[in-house]
Amino acid sequence: MSFRNTLARELTVSGTALHAGTPVTMTLGPGRAGEGVIFWRADKGGAEIPARYDLVAETKLGTVIEKNGVSVGVIEHLMAAVAGAGVDDLLVALDGPEPPILDGDALSYLALIDKVGVTATKVPRRAVRLLRAVKVSERNAYAALHPADEAAYDFLLEYDAPAIGRQQFRFAFTPDNFRNLIAPARTFGFAKDLEALNAMNLAKGASLENTLALDGTGVINKDRQRFADEFVRHKILDAIGDMALAGAPLIARFEGVRSGHGLNNRLLRALFADPGNYEMVMLP
Repeated sequence: MSFRNTLARELTVSGTALHAGTPVTMTLGPGRAGEGVIFWRADKGGAEIPARYDLVAETKLGTVIEKNGVSVGVIEHLMAAVAGAGVDDLLVALDGPEPPILDGDALSYLALIDKVGVTATKVPRRAVRLLRAVKVSERNAYAALHPADEAAYDFLLEYDAPAIGRQQFRFAFTPDNFRNLIAPARTFGFAKDLEALNAMNLAKGASLENTLALDGTGVINKDRQRFADEFVRHKILDAIGDMALAGAPLIARFEGVRSGHGLNNRLLRALFADPGNYEMVMLP
């Protein structure tokens, strides 16, 4: 039997919020055993927002969770790193509306977790095992979870942009595979959209250091690109972060075709809407 993991000690880091563009300080610390990942807004009277799929309030350009009128945005990169590191219980204290974007990937969050280390609690670790396929779709996009012996991800991305085009990536979700193949993949965006996004108070913290910027010919900051197919890898990173809101590891194969945060959240809601879709199992 395996037991739930948390951090061995606290660690604090400061950076810039991706959308708000404001400085934010984040402290990652040991969580309460069995309670999962909880965000704590120090600037909002200590309001707590559990990282759960049923508290997702917005999925436009990031996953936002909200409880009692207090929200935390762009949590998917951190949640992906938490899942990749096998952390179950965690307290994330923030003095702003989002975790700092850091390098726009999950690797920078993994590095923080590595610094403090992971320790086991005395609470047994359980997982969600798929018993039958669940699928949600919208126009030419869909997201699905399929029964499988081990966690895996398969994503097809298509963009009418020279640097992206059609990309597909599949991988078995193991700590090493996540760290080496997915965690380094940075978020991306189109330079032509930046002015409009800024007018909507979005992407104000995006920079050529933390975001792969695309124009009509290719990647503007190509020196920051780590993989030729970094875009589809980052979409998998996002999906891992979104699936981490299930509250327990998923033993399933995720399949995404042009999907995003909205479909990912709908997929979890569909999964848990019918208890016949899954069973809870103890992890060996």
